[in-house]
Amino acid sequence: MKVMVAVKRVSDSNVKVRVRSDGLGVDVSNIKMSMNPFDEIAVEEAVRLKEAGVATEVIAVSAGVLQSQETLRTALAIGADRAILIESNEDPQPLAVAKLLKALVNKEQPSLVILGKQAIDDDSNQTGQMLAALANLPQATFASKVVVTDGKATVSREVDGGTETLSLTLPAVVTTDLRLNEPRYVTLPNIMKAKKKPLEIVKPEDLGVDVTPRLKTLKVVEPPKRGAGVKVHDVKTLVEKLKTEAKVL
Repeated sequence: MKVMVAVKRVSDSNVKVRVRSDGLGVDVSNIKMSMNPFDEIAVEEAVRLKEAGVATEVIAVSAGVLQSQETLRTALAIGADRAILIESNEDPQPLAVAKLLKALVNKEQPSLVILGKQAIDDDSNQTGQMLAALANLPQATFASKVVVTDGKATVSREVDGGTETLSLTLPAVVTTDLRLNEPRYVTLPNIMKAKKKPLEIVKPEDLGVDVTPRLKTLKVVEPPKRGAGVKVHDVKTLVEKLKTEAKVL
């Protein structure tokens, strides 16, 4: 069984980002870039399926600038067998990424496609669902547990009322939630091995996909700074401040 995992290069979650001077995006120059945390969980799950003997090959895929090779090498170090970079100077939007992934799904014919539920830079939470719709595949989002047996995937996911369990006939698309697993620490020997694993680079036009942006960012602003807290000496004063200052009562 072949498993395809999509990964994205984003600013590291520990880095404090700033709005660009033109107000049209986030300044990512000279900051640490890493694999999207939800995608790291997706890679870990795919590698665990291979280690369990369920999957035979894990393919990591990314769409973006040439530096995304570093992110793919991380996926290879975790345990993916090979990688494909769809190189584009544009930052592909969710629909474009879904179309690119669909083209690779048609080419590679994976039994399972695993993606992080969302990227921490744009928080769109769209690519997995769009891919499933375009490829006409069953989907399970926000997976907290995945079991694959007999050509089916049983996926547990958290919903407002508790836990929901879905049964999908493969091939299928699954997006990962934080509780699915804990990604392993990447060791130096595995990083060195990853350098020898195959990494193919293709262009969007090779896949017949137009990645021209369809959405235009009008303005990006930082959230307003929170005011300092104050201590009150009694409940009466607290209630008064909630009414007159906070205006929540």
